[in-house]
Amino acid sequence: MSPINGSGTVFTLSQGTVPLLVSMPHIGTHIPAQLRAGYTARALQVEDTDWHLAQLYDFLPAMGASVLQPRFSRYVIDLNRPPDDTPMYPGASNTELCPTRFFTGDALYLESCAPDAAARAQRRSDYWQPYHDALATELRRLLQVHGYALLWDAHSIRSAIPWLFEGALPALNIGTANGDSAHEVIAQAVMQVCRSAGPLSHVLNGRFKGGYITRHYGRPADHVHALQLEMCQNLYMQEAPPFAYDPALAAQVQPQLRAMLQAALNAGSALYAGGGYGH
Repeated sequence: MSPINGSGTVFTLSQGTVPLLVSMPHIGTHIPAQLRAGYTARALQVEDTDWHLAQLYDFLPAMGASVLQPRFSRYVIDLNRPPDDTPMYPGASNTELCPTRFFTGDALYLESCAPDAAARAQRRSDYWQPYHDALATELRRLLQVHGYALLWDAHSIRSAIPWLFEGALPALNIGTANGDSAHEVIAQAVMQVCRSAGPLSHVLNGRFKGGYITRHYGRPADHVHALQLEMCQNLYMQEAPPFAYDPALAAQVQPQLRAMLQAALNAGSALYAGGGYGH
Protein backbone atom coordinates (compact mmCIF):
# COMPACT_ATOMS: atom_id res chain seq x y z
CA MET A 1 0.00 0.00 0.00
CA SER A 2 1.27 3.45 -0.85
CA PRO A 3 0.46 6.42 1.41
CA ILE A 4 -0.53 9.79 -0.04
CA ASN A 5 -0.66 12.91 2.13
CA GLY A 6 -3.32 15.32 0.90
CA SER A 7 -3.05 19.08 0.95
CA GLY A 8 -0.32 18.96 3.57
CA THR A 9 -2.11 17.38 6.52
CA VAL A 10 -5.79 17.46 5.56
CA PHE A 11 -6.05 13.72 4.95
CA THR A 12 -4.04 10.56 4.44
CA LEU A 13 -4.83 8.07 1.70
CA SER A 14 -3.28 4.62 1.51
CA GLN A 15 -3.83 3.03 -1.88
CA GLY A 16 -4.56 -0.69 -1.92
CA THR A 17 -4.68 -3.51 -4.42
CA VAL A 18 -8.33 -4.64 -4.30
CA PRO A 19 -11.46 -2.74 -5.45
CA LEU A 20 -12.27 -1.55 -1.91
CA LEU A 21 -11.95 1.96 -0.46
CA VAL A 22 -12.71 2.46 3.24
CA SER A 23 -13.50 6.06 4.18
CA MET A 24 -13.44 7.12 7.85
CA PRO A 25 -14.71 10.71 7.66
CA HIS A 26 -15.27 11.30 11.38
CA ILE A 27 -12.07 9.98 12.99
CA GLY A 28 -10.22 13.31 12.92
CA THR A 29 -9.63 15.05 16.25
CA HIS A 30 -7.65 18.17 15.32
CA ILE A 31 -9.11 21.68 15.65
CA PRO A 32 -6.83 24.36 14.15
CA ALA A 33 -5.28 26.81 16.60
CA GLN A 34 -6.91 29.79 14.88
CA LEU A 35 -10.39 28.33 15.48
CA ARG A 36 -10.06 27.00 19.02
CA ALA A 37 -10.91 30.23 20.84
CA GLY A 38 -14.50 30.17 19.54
CA TYR A 39 -15.37 26.74 20.93
CA THR A 40 -16.54 25.85 24.42
CA ALA A 41 -13.98 24.05 26.59
CA ARG A 42 -16.07 20.91 26.30
CA ALA A 43 -16.01 21.06 22.50
CA LEU A 44 -12.22 20.94 22.49
CA GLN A 45 -12.52 17.39 23.88
CA VAL A 46 -14.22 16.37 20.58
CA GLU A 47 -16.49 13.86 22.29
CA ASP A 48 -18.49 13.06 19.15
CA THR A 49 -15.50 11.63 17.30
CA ASP A 50 -15.78 8.19 15.70
CA TRP A 51 -13.10 7.04 18.12
CA HIS A 52 -10.40 4.44 17.35
CA LEU A 53 -11.75 3.24 14.02
CA ALA A 54 -8.29 3.14 12.46
CA GLN A 55 -7.25 0.76 15.24
CA LEU A 56 -10.42 -1.28 15.02
CA TYR A 57 -9.99 -1.69 11.24
CA ASP A 58 -6.27 -2.43 11.50
CA PHE A 59 -6.77 -5.51 9.31
CA LEU A 60 -7.44 -3.39 6.20
CA PRO A 61 -3.84 -3.31 4.90
CA ALA A 62 -3.72 -7.11 4.96
CA MET A 63 -6.94 -7.18 2.92
CA GLY A 64 -5.42 -4.87 0.31
CA ALA A 65 -7.98 -2.12 0.87
CA SER A 66 -7.45 1.58 0.19
CA VAL A 67 -8.02 3.72 3.31
CA LEU A 68 -8.90 7.43 3.47
CA GLN A 69 -8.59 9.22 6.82
CA PRO A 70 -8.96 12.92 7.69
CA ARG A 71 -7.01 14.85 10.28
CA PHE A 72 -9.60 17.45 11.27
CA SER A 73 -12.51 17.02 13.66
CA ARG A 74 -16.10 16.87 12.51
CA TYR A 75 -16.57 19.95 14.72
CA VAL A 76 -14.53 21.87 12.13
CA ILE A 77 -16.27 20.37 9.08
CA ASP A 78 -18.50 17.35 8.66
CA LEU A 79 -17.14 15.46 5.66
CA ASN A 80 -20.30 13.35 5.49
CA ARG A 81 -22.65 16.25 4.84
CA PRO A 82 -23.53 17.77 1.44
CA PRO A 83 -21.71 20.96 0.46
CA ASP A 84 -25.01 22.89 0.34
CA ASP A 85 -25.80 21.73 3.92
CA THR A 86 -29.12 20.09 3.01
CA PRO A 87 -30.34 18.05 6.03
CA MET A 88 -29.64 14.33 5.67
CA TYR A 89 -32.68 13.28 7.67
CA PRO A 90 -35.51 15.83 7.23
CA GLY A 91 -37.75 16.08 10.27
CA ALA A 92 -35.12 14.65 12.65
CA SER A 93 -32.33 16.32 14.61
CA ASN A 94 -29.40 16.90 12.24
CA THR A 95 -25.87 18.22 12.57
CA GLU A 96 -24.70 20.65 9.91
CA LEU A 97 -21.81 20.84 7.46
CA CYS A 98 -20.12 23.01 10.08
CA PRO A 99 -21.78 21.65 13.22
CA THR A 100 -22.96 24.05 15.90
CA ARG A 101 -24.23 21.47 18.40
CA PHE A 102 -23.02 18.38 20.20
CA PHE A 103 -24.95 15.16 19.71
CA THR A 104 -26.67 16.10 22.96
CA GLY A 105 -28.05 19.27 21.36
CA ASP A 106 -25.85 21.60 23.43
CA ALA A 107 -23.99 24.47 21.76
CA LEU A 108 -20.45 23.80 20.51
CA TYR A 109 -19.51 27.48 20.30
CA LEU A 110 -19.29 30.32 22.72
CA GLU A 111 -21.96 32.99 22.23
CA SER A 112 -21.72 34.74 18.83
CA CYS A 113 -18.71 32.62 17.80
CA ALA A 114 -20.35 30.13 15.42
CA PRO A 115 -18.92 30.42 11.89
CA ASP A 116 -20.71 32.79 9.51
CA ALA A 117 -21.36 32.07 5.83
CA ALA A 118 -17.90 33.21 4.74
CA ALA A 119 -16.18 31.10 7.39
CA ARG A 120 -18.21 28.04 6.45
CA ALA A 121 -17.32 28.50 2.79
CA GLN A 122 -13.64 28.76 3.70
CA ARG A 123 -13.76 25.57 5.74
CA ARG A 124 -15.52 23.81 2.90
CA SER A 125 -12.72 24.86 0.55
CA ASP A 126 -9.87 24.10 2.97
CA TYR A 127 -11.01 20.79 4.45
CA TRP A 128 -14.11 19.33 2.78
CA GLN A 129 -13.11 19.71 -0.87
CA PRO A 130 -9.64 18.09 -0.65
CA TYR A 131 -11.08 15.03 1.10
CA HIS A 132 -13.79 14.59 -1.49
CA ASP A 133 -11.42 15.18 -4.37
CA ALA A 134 -9.23 12.39 -3.00
CA LEU A 135 -12.22 10.11 -2.47
CA ALA A 136 -13.52 10.62 -6.02
CA THR A 137 -10.05 10.21 -7.54
CA GLU A 138 -9.39 6.96 -5.72
CA LEU A 139 -12.77 5.54 -6.74
CA ARG A 140 -11.96 6.39 -10.36
CA ARG A 141 -8.62 4.59 -10.03
CA LEU A 142 -10.24 1.49 -8.57
CA LEU A 143 -12.89 1.54 -11.27
CA GLN A 144 -10.26 1.78 -13.99
CA VAL A 145 -8.13 -1.01 -12.53
CA HIS A 146 -10.85 -3.45 -11.45
CA GLY A 147 -13.94 -2.59 -13.49
CA TYR A 148 -15.90 -1.75 -10.35
CA ALA A 149 -15.33 -0.09 -6.99
CA LEU A 150 -16.69 -0.77 -3.51
CA LEU A 151 -16.85 2.12 -1.03
CA TRP A 152 -17.27 1.32 2.67
CA ASP A 153 -17.99 4.38 4.80
CA ALA A 154 -16.94 3.47 8.36
CA HIS A 155 -18.57 5.15 11.35
CA SER A 156 -19.23 4.58 15.04
CA ILE A 157 -21.50 6.26 17.56
CA ARG A 158 -22.63 5.97 21.16
CA SER A 159 -25.39 3.40 21.46
CA ALA A 160 -27.90 5.82 22.99
CA ILE A 161 -28.18 9.54 22.08
CA PRO A 162 -31.72 10.80 22.77
CA TRP A 163 -31.25 14.04 20.79
CA LEU A 164 -30.61 12.03 17.61
CA PHE A 165 -32.72 8.89 18.03
CA GLU A 166 -35.05 7.14 20.46
CA GLY A 167 -33.89 4.22 22.56
CA ALA A 168 -30.75 2.25 21.79
CA LEU A 169 -29.40 1.56 18.32
CA PRO A 170 -28.87 -1.92 16.92
CA ALA A 171 -25.21 -2.86 17.24
CA LEU A 172 -24.58 -2.78 13.47
CA ASN A 173 -26.43 -0.35 11.21
CA ILE A 174 -25.82 -0.91 7.50
CA GLY A 175 -27.00 1.75 5.08
CA THR A 176 -27.37 1.67 1.31
CA ALA A 177 -29.68 4.68 0.86
CA ASN A 178 -32.67 2.32 0.74
CA GLY A 179 -30.95 0.26 -1.93
CA ASP A 180 -29.92 3.13 -4.21
CA SER A 181 -26.19 3.15 -3.40
CA ALA A 182 -25.27 -0.55 -3.70
CA HIS A 183 -26.49 -3.63 -5.51
CA GLU A 184 -28.82 -5.74 -3.39
CA VAL A 185 -26.55 -8.77 -3.81
CA ILE A 186 -23.72 -6.92 -2.05
CA ALA A 187 -25.98 -5.61 0.72
CA GLN A 188 -27.44 -9.05 1.36
CA ALA A 189 -24.01 -10.66 1.44
CA VAL A 190 -23.08 -8.29 4.26
CA MET A 191 -26.36 -8.93 6.06
CA GLN A 192 -25.87 -12.69 5.77
CA VAL A 193 -22.61 -12.35 7.71
CA CYS A 194 -24.48 -10.40 10.38
CA ARG A 195 -27.18 -13.07 10.59
CA SER A 196 -24.77 -15.97 10.82
CA ALA A 197 -21.85 -14.52 12.78
CA GLY A 198 -23.42 -14.28 16.20
CA PRO A 199 -25.81 -12.47 18.53
CA LEU A 200 -25.13 -8.84 17.57
CA SER A 201 -28.26 -6.94 16.57
CA HIS A 202 -28.22 -5.50 13.06
CA VAL A 203 -30.41 -3.64 10.60
CA LEU A 204 -30.31 -2.61 6.95
CA ASN A 205 -31.47 0.95 6.18
CA GLY A 206 -32.83 1.66 9.64
CA ARG A 207 -32.18 4.98 11.42
CA PHE A 208 -28.89 5.39 9.54
CA LYS A 209 -29.33 4.83 5.81
CA GLY A 210 -26.03 6.39 4.78
CA GLY A 211 -24.89 9.99 4.78
CA TYR A 212 -23.71 12.17 1.92
CA ILE A 213 -20.72 9.99 1.05
CA THR A 214 -22.81 6.85 0.64
CA ARG A 215 -25.63 8.60 -1.19
CA HIS A 216 -23.44 10.72 -3.48
CA TYR A 217 -20.80 8.21 -4.54
CA GLY A 218 -22.84 5.02 -4.60
CA ARG A 219 -23.85 4.61 -8.24
CA PRO A 220 -24.46 0.93 -9.04
CA ALA A 221 -25.29 1.72 -12.67
CA ASP A 222 -21.80 3.21 -12.96
CA HIS A 223 -20.22 0.22 -11.16
CA VAL A 224 -19.57 2.03 -7.86
CA HIS A 225 -21.27 0.48 -4.83
CA ALA A 226 -21.32 2.28 -1.48
CA LEU A 227 -22.32 1.04 1.98
CA GLN A 228 -22.18 2.77 5.34
CA LEU A 229 -21.65 0.95 8.60
CA GLU A 230 -22.64 2.86 11.72
CA MET A 231 -21.66 0.64 14.64
CA CYS A 232 -22.21 1.16 18.35
CA GLN A 233 -19.08 2.15 20.20
CA ASN A 234 -19.81 -0.12 23.15
CA LEU A 235 -18.76 -3.01 20.90
CA TYR A 236 -15.10 -2.02 21.16
CA MET A 237 -14.54 0.90 23.58
CA GLN A 238 -15.81 2.86 26.56
CA GLU A 239 -18.60 5.20 25.52
CA ALA A 240 -17.85 7.66 28.34
CA PRO A 241 -14.68 9.74 28.86
CA PRO A 242 -11.84 9.03 28.40
CA PHE A 243 -13.34 6.97 25.54
CA ALA A 244 -10.72 4.27 25.94
CA TYR A 245 -10.23 1.52 23.39
CA ASP A 246 -10.99 -1.95 24.80
CA PRO A 247 -8.75 -4.51 23.03
CA ALA A 248 -10.64 -7.49 24.45
CA LEU A 249 -14.00 -6.22 23.22
CA ALA A 250 -12.51 -5.17 19.88
CA ALA A 251 -11.04 -8.61 19.32
CA GLN A 252 -14.54 -10.08 19.54
CA VAL A 253 -16.03 -7.88 16.81
CA GLN A 254 -13.08 -7.54 14.43
CA PRO A 255 -13.51 -10.97 12.81
CA GLN A 256 -17.13 -10.12 11.98
CA LEU A 257 -16.15 -6.73 10.57
CA ARG A 258 -13.53 -8.31 8.36
CA ALA A 259 -15.99 -10.99 7.25
CA MET A 260 -18.54 -8.31 6.32
CA LEU A 261 -16.01 -6.48 4.17
CA GLN A 262 -14.80 -9.69 2.56
CA ALA A 263 -18.37 -10.74 1.83
CA ALA A 264 -19.00 -7.42 0.10
CA LEU A 265 -15.84 -7.89 -1.97
CA ASN A 266 -16.75 -11.47 -2.85
CA ALA A 267 -20.25 -10.44 -3.91
CA GLY A 268 -18.86 -7.61 -6.02
CA SER A 269 -16.37 -9.91 -7.68
CA ALA A 270 -19.13 -12.40 -8.46
CA LEU A 271 -21.28 -9.68 -10.01
CA TYR A 272 -18.49 -8.59 -12.32
CA ALA A 273 -16.87 -11.96 -13.00
CA GLY A 274 -16.16 -12.48 -16.68
CA GLY A 275 -17.51 -9.07 -17.64
CA GLY A 276 -20.84 -9.78 -15.99
CA TYR A 277 -23.23 -7.31 -14.34
CA GLY A 278 -23.39 -3.96 -16.07
CA HIS A 279 -20.72 -4.73 -18.68
